[in-house]
Amino acid sequence: MENVFVSEVFGTFMLVLLGDGVVANVLLNESKGKDSGWMVISTGWGLAVFVGVIVAGPFSGAHINPAVTLGLAASGAELPASVFTYIAGEMTGAFLGAVVVWITYLSHWRVTDDPGLKLAVFSTGPAIRKPFNNFITEVVGTFVLVFVVIAFGVQAGDPTAATPMGLASLGALPVALLVWGIGLSLGGPTGYAINPARDLGPRIAHQVLPIAGKGSSDWAYSWIPVLGPITGGVIAGLLATAVF
Repeated sequence: MENVFVSEVFGTFMLVLLGDGVVANVLLNESKGKDSGWMVISTGWGLAVFVGVIVAGPFSGAHINPAVTLGLAASGAELPASVFTYIAGEMTGAFLGAVVVWITYLSHWRVTDDPGLKLAVFSTGPAIRKPFNNFITEVVGTFVLVFVVIAFGVQAGDPTAATPMGLASLGALPVALLVWGIGLSLGGPTGYAINPARDLGPRIAHQVLPIAGKGSSDWAYSWIPVLGPITGGVIAGLLATAVF
């Protein structure tokens, strides 16, 4: 159980460090990647997932996402530790990853005027603020993530594998490509959180860190990138029991 917790901490830490890092590179003033666009952000997040899975895979199956953990549990997977252990590790790693992004880009917060861009480094927000529509978008994106992740396990010969992609047989690349594809296809409306820890942990970091010129952490929106992915993940897990 201890290995699962530590593994999820480090895997999710790497995920958020590189994922929030690429957003900081694109959005913050005087960064060398400034204004390089959505393709860079989507690609960076896909590679961040690749790294997170490589780091966490051997001990925990590299869920690095509470929606994946809950979706696998709903599908009947036998997890090597409790759901609480997974989620605690994921939240801890996400928070710590966001803190290190703040430190890495320490010189760039003060020269960036827009507080909304600073929050966007840490957490997602909607392109058009329509809570019901935003919620459905997160449900759909996370459904695709978890359902296909379980399909990877089926392809690897174990439909109830605790590894989210049949890690031993397929490796980390398929999940990285999946997340890249979700970002390119479904990420426009909400920024595709598809991971409660990835959004909530950094949002807490944004709230408590002394970020120069920051504004609101937008807690009014924060339930959507938490409950939307959880709902989509559980639906995917339950449907997978009937399909696979």
